[in-house]
Amino acid sequence: MSINREGLPVIGVLLGDSTGVGPEIVTKLMAAHFYDDICRPIFIGDLRIVGEGLKTFGGEAVYYGIDRVEDADWSKGYPVLDTKDQDPSRIKMGAPDPYCGAAGVEAFKLACRLCKEEKIEGFCFGPYHKAAMIEGGCEFESEHNLIAHELGATNFCETNVVDGLMTVRCTSHVPVKEISDHLSIERILQIATLGWETARGMGIEDPRLGVAGLNPHCGENGLCGMEEIEMITPAVNILKERGYNVIGPISSDILFIRAFKKREFDVAVTMYHDQGQIATKLHGFEGGITVSGGQPYPVVTCGHGTAYGRAGQGRASTASFENAVRMTARMALARR
Repeated sequence: MSINREGLPVIGVLLGDSTGVGPEIVTKLMAAHFYDDICRPIFIGDLRIVGEGLKTFGGEAVYYGIDRVEDADWSKGYPVLDTKDQDPSRIKMGAPDPYCGAAGVEAFKLACRLCKEEKIEGFCFGPYHKAAMIEGGCEFESEHNLIAHELGATNFCETNVVDGLMTVRCTSHVPVKEISDHLSIERILQIATLGWETARGMGIEDPRLGVAGLNPHCGENGLCGMEEIEMITPAVNILKERGYNVIGPISSDILFIRAFKKREFDVAVTMYHDQGQIATKLHGFEGGITVSGGQPYPVVTCGHGTAYGRAGQGRASTASFENAVRMTARMALARR
C-alpha cells in the first residue's frame, strides 16, 4: 500500500499494555468514531485485546483483523494489524506481566519497521509498563530508547506537551544533588535545539524558546549559584547568535507564568525533571502528552501510565490519548 499523501495521515495506534488502561482508552475512541476525521488508523496489537477493551465499558465498534497494512480498508471498519500474541486467558488485569511486556516490545519494533517502510507516517501508543517490558526482554531503559534504537535516532529526548506548551529537560532521571554535574553548555544547546526541531515538526514556523534558570532567582548574580553565569547564559547567547528566538535564563516560577498565562513561549527548556513536570501537571495533567523528540517520524503517547488502579473498570479518561492522536496526525501532516 502506498500512502495517499493528499488524504488524512495513516498512523499506527498501539493498544498499550494489555493489563492496563491502554486497550480501554484506545477502543473507547473507536466506539466514539473519534479517529474518523483525524487520521486513517492502523491499530497494532492482538485482535482479541481489542474485544477485551470494548468489553470493559460495554462499547461497540466495527473492526477486523489484517495481516498486512496493505489489506486495510477503512470503509469496512477499523483495521487491526493482528499480532496474535496476547491470549486473554493468560492476562490478569491491574498488574505488570512480562508476557504483556514482551508483546509491547514487539509492537514497538513492528511500528518502527512500518514507519521505515513508509507504510505508516508515525504512531501513537497507549501506556506500557517499563518494568514489564524489561522483564519481557527489552534491552533498553524505556520505550523511547527502544524506539530511537529501531529508528536510528542518536539525538533524542522525551518532551511533554500541555496546553500548547512543550517542555524539554536538560537532565531527567538523576538525583537532585547531581543535577549540576550533568549540566553543560553543550547539553543545554543540544536539548534546546531538539525542542526547537520538535516544535518545527509540529508545524510551528519560528518556535519561541524560554530557558529556565537552575537556582533561586537565577542565582542572584552568583550569590546563590554559578550555573546561570557559567553555563545557562552562555548557552542562551549562542542560541541567539544562531538565530533562535530565545529568552533566558528565567526563574522557572516566572517562566511558566509567562508561558501559560501570557502565551509567550512554545518551548520551555528546563534544567531538571520536576522543574517542568510540576508546573505542567498542575496546569493540565488530564490532557498532557509525551512526544518523543528527535525521532525521524512522529511518535506520541499519553501523559499518564498504565493506571493499574483503574484497569478493567471502564472509567479511564481518554482526554490525554485524544490529544496524542491529534498531535501524531498534526506532526505527520507537517512532515509531509
